[in-house]
Amino acid sequence: MSIAKYLGSAALITVATTAFAADPDLLVFDWSGFEEEGFYVAYEEKHGVAPSYAFFGEEEEAFQKLRSGFEADVAHPCSQSVDKWRQAGLIEPWDISKIPSYSEVEASYKENPIFADDTGVYFIPADAGMTAIAWNTEQVPAEDVESLQVFHNPAYAGRISLPDNVDDAYALAYLATGVSDWTTATQADFEAASAWLRQAHQLNRAYWADGAELAQLMGTGEVLIAWSWNETPVTMSGEGQPIAFQREAKEGSSAWFCGYVNLVDGPGSEDKAHDFMEAWLNPAVTDYIVNEWGYGHSNATNMANIDAETLAEVGLGPIDAPLLAQLPMDNQLREQMIAEFEKIKAGF
Repeated sequence: MSIAKYLGSAALITVATTAFAADPDLLVFDWSGFEEEGFYVAYEEKHGVAPSYAFFGEEEEAFQKLRSGFEADVAHPCSQSVDKWRQAGLIEPWDISKIPSYSEVEASYKENPIFADDTGVYFIPADAGMTAIAWNTEQVPAEDVESLQVFHNPAYAGRISLPDNVDDAYALAYLATGVSDWTTATQADFEAASAWLRQAHQLNRAYWADGAELAQLMGTGEVLIAWSWNETPVTMSGEGQPIAFQREAKEGSSAWFCGYVNLVDGPGSEDKAHDFMEAWLNPAVTDYIVNEWGYGHSNATNMANIDAETLAEVGLGPIDAPLLAQLPMDNQLREQMIAEFEKIKAGF
C-alpha cells in the first residue's frame, strides 16, 4: 500500500531540549516521541547504543534554531518545509549507496524535484499520517462532528483544541472554506482560511504541541473535540478511552508525510547517520509505526503487507470525503501562513 495515497553552541543545545544522551556520534533533531526504541532497533543492534536526540516543537522553530547555529546530524521535517531548508543551505544529499532500503521507498517521492534531483536525494520520507477530528464519543453527539464547522460551534467554546502547527491548522481552515488542494490556493483563499481560523481561535482551549499533550487534554475531559493526528485517538481508544477519529466530515480531512534530511556539516558520524536512516526503513519499523502509532511508513513494500482492516482501524484507510494532501506549496504563501498563524495565536 502506498502512503502517497494517504499521504552549535552549548546555549543552543540547552534550548533544543535533549531527551537523553546516548551515542555521542549521532544527534537526531526530531519531534518528541520519535526517540522510542521501535524506530531504530537495527541501529542499536549494530552499534550497541541508541542515537542521541534533541527535540523541536514545530518546523519553523527547528528551521530558526538550525539557522542560528544549532548543530545536529539528522533532522525530521515534513514535506512542505524541504524546499525552504534546501534553499537555506541547511541540508545536503544522502549517499543512497549506504541506504539500500531506499529502493523500497514509495516511488512517487523519488520523482519530486524538491526531494530528489540530478544533484542528489535531499529528503527521505519516513512517516505519514492523517489529521482529522478527534472527539469524545460520550459527550459529543456524532452528528456534531459531521462538519468541520464544529470548530465554530459556541456550544464547545473552551472545549476545543487546535494544533500548534501552521500546516495542520491551515489544512483545517482551507478545508473548512472549500479548498482541498492548497497547491493551487490563491491569495483570496488564504485570506478566507485565515479569517476562518481566527474565528476558531476564539473557541480554542489550548494549542497542543504533540500527541501526548493532546491525549492529556482529552483524557481529563478538558477538551472534547480536537483537530488531531491519528496517533492520539489510536492510542487513547486502545487504552479504552471514548475517543474516536472522524475523517469523513463533509468538508474532508488532511494527509501529511514527513521524513529525514542530512544536515550540512553535522558534528557526528556520516556513516552512523546513514545507518540510522537505513534502520528507519526496516520492516520492523513498519509494524511498529502502524500498530503502535497509527501512522504509515514510507517503505511501500512493507506497507503492502499490512491488511486493510488494520489500516482502517488506525485511520489510514480510504475515505468518502475530500482529502487535502499536505504537499509542498508555494514558499511565499507558506511564509504568509507562518506569519499570520503567529498573529492569530496571539489574538490578533
